[in-house]
Amino acid sequence: PSGRILLLVLLALPPVSPCSPQPNATRFVCTEPTLSTFPTGLPPTTVAVSVEFTALGTLQPSALAGLPQLQELHLSSNRLSTLPEGLLHPVPTLRVLDLTHNLLDDLPAGTFAGTGSLQHLVLRGNRLRGLQPTWFQHLPQLQWLDLAANTLAELPAAVFSPLHALRSLDLSHNRLVSLAPGTLAGLQALERLDLEGNRLSSLPPSTFTPVPTLSLLFLQDNELQALPAGLFQPLQHLRVLDLARNQLRGLQLPPKLPGLKLDLDISGNPWACECQLLALLQQVAPQLLSASETLCASPLHHQGQEVAAVIWAGDTGC
Repeated sequence: PSGRILLLVLLALPPVSPCSPQPNATRFVCTEPTLSTFPTGLPPTTVAVSVEFTALGTLQPSALAGLPQLQELHLSSNRLSTLPEGLLHPVPTLRVLDLTHNLLDDLPAGTFAGTGSLQHLVLRGNRLRGLQPTWFQHLPQLQWLDLAANTLAELPAAVFSPLHALRSLDLSHNRLVSLAPGTLAGLQALERLDLEGNRLSSLPPSTFTPVPTLSLLFLQDNELQALPAGLFQPLQHLRVLDLARNQLRGLQLPPKLPGLKLDLDISGNPWACECQLLALLQQVAPQLLSASETLCASPLHHQGQEVAAVIWAGDTGC
C-alpha cells in the first residue's frame, strides 16, 4: 500500500519542466532538445543565460523582464525565426548576444535601441537577406560583429558608420557581388575584415580608405578579376592578406614598411608571371603562403611553374 500511495503522490506532482532555474544563481544553462518555451522564474541575480540546441521557436516580449543585471545571452542553435521588438529593453547592461544558427530572416528596426553596452553581436548562420541601418545606430561600444553565413546580397551604403569601436567584422559566406563605395565608412577602429566566400568580382578603389587600422583581410574564394591601383595603399598595418582562389592575373599590395612582414596567400589564381607581378613580389618580399599552389598561368614558357621559383631564378622579364 505504501508503494501505491507514493505512486499516487508522484502522479499528483506537477511535471518537472526541463532546466528549472536555481534561486540566487548568476548563470543559467539549458541545452534540453525538447525545450520549446523560454524558461521563466530566473532570479534577478542572473548575469548570463545560455539556452542553446533546443526547440525554442519564439520568444515573448517579456522573456527577459526581471533580469536587470544580464550581461550575456546565448541563444544559438534554436529555431527562432524572429525576435519581438522590445525583447532587449529590460537588459540595458547586455554585453554579449549570440544568435548563431537560428532561422532569422529579419529583425525589428528597434531591436538594439536600448542596448548601448553591447560589445559582441553574433548573427552567423541565419537567413538574413538584408541589413537595416537602424540596427546599428545605438551600438557605440560594439567591438565584434559576425554576420557570416547568411544570404546577404548587398550592403546599404555606410550601414556600419555608427560602429566607431568595431574591431572585427565577419561578412564571409554570404552572396555579396559588390561593395558600394563607403561601405566601410566610420569603421576607424577595424582590425579584422572577413569577406571570404562571397561573389565579389571587383572592389571600388577607395574601399579600404576608411579602415587604416586593418591588420587582417580575408578575400579568398571570391570572383575577383582585377584589383584597382592603390587599393591596399591605405593599409599600412596589414599583416595578413588572403586573395586565394580568385581570378586574378595581376596584383596590388600594401606599402612595404620596416619591421612589418606581410603573410600573403595568392594561391589558386591564374597569375601572369610578368615584370609587374614579379617585381612587386620581389620588392615587398611577403611571406608567401601555399607557395606550391601559387602558379603561373602565363606566359607560356612559365606556365605551371611556381611563382616563387620564377622570382628565385631571377627571371622577372623586367
